[in-house]
Amino acid sequence: MDTITHTPADLLEAERRLARIDMAAAHRLAVTHDFHEAIDNHFTLMVPGRPGRFYLNAYGLHWTEVTASNLIEVAYDGEVIEGTGPADRSAICIHAPIHEATGAQCVLHTHMPYCTAISQLEDMTIEMTGQSALQFNDRIAYDYDYNGFAHEHDEGVRMAALMDGKPILMLANHGVVVTGKNVAQAYHRLYYLERACRTQMFSMWTGQRRRFVKEEVLEKMRQQASWKDPTMAMSGPEYHFAALKRVLDKTQPDYLD
Repeated sequence: MDTITHTPADLLEAERRLARIDMAAAHRLAVTHDFHEAIDNHFTLMVPGRPGRFYLNAYGLHWTEVTASNLIEVAYDGEVIEGTGPADRSAICIHAPIHEATGAQCVLHTHMPYCTAISQLEDMTIEMTGQSALQFNDRIAYDYDYNGFAHEHDEGVRMAALMDGKPILMLANHGVVVTGKNVAQAYHRLYYLERACRTQMFSMWTGQRRRFVKEEVLEKMRQQASWKDPTMAMSGPEYHFAALKRVLDKTQPDYLD
């Protein structure tokens, strides 16, 4: 019986195909979850095996139109290497420095409503008052200096420096940047951050005093978060994202195109 062998080039091409699929899924899911703003905002993912290049949604496409094949491949300087369509300047100026400085594989920037509402407050701290928020304890950096559209590379450099090892950056008046080692991790963080902001807003609207989780419980949860269940084949974020993709497979299978 013949044995099929896969060359390193074959494996790398398969990895790139999966990366494109995950990115397309994230865009479609962002519409489903009301995280997007039509043709604005931007998600990026480093291209496997090609340092200094990332996949990006072509500017002008509604996010319901994004597919695995129509993502463009862009260099840090903004040159479109592969694909058709323009690269949004803000995406280049924000994402390239963050990828480069933090080493994050995936960078998601949205103006999702509840998170952006919190970013418009004088104190935009994500409070440790709800369980969805607790995973973000000491993992969020804050940028209180809104400088208009990010059309200069230096603006992204400034943002990246503020992150200082933290995976999330709240942007005053402007939404959020969420990073991760892959699309699953980054999107999981994005999803639960918006949920945390939503329940925080709801509790604030009551006008009553809010109950903060005690520091000793926060420390306990930090230790719990590092535990790995030996019965699980994947991480929680990976299970979550796989489930979300199964929903898309049934409802919007053209994202795979």
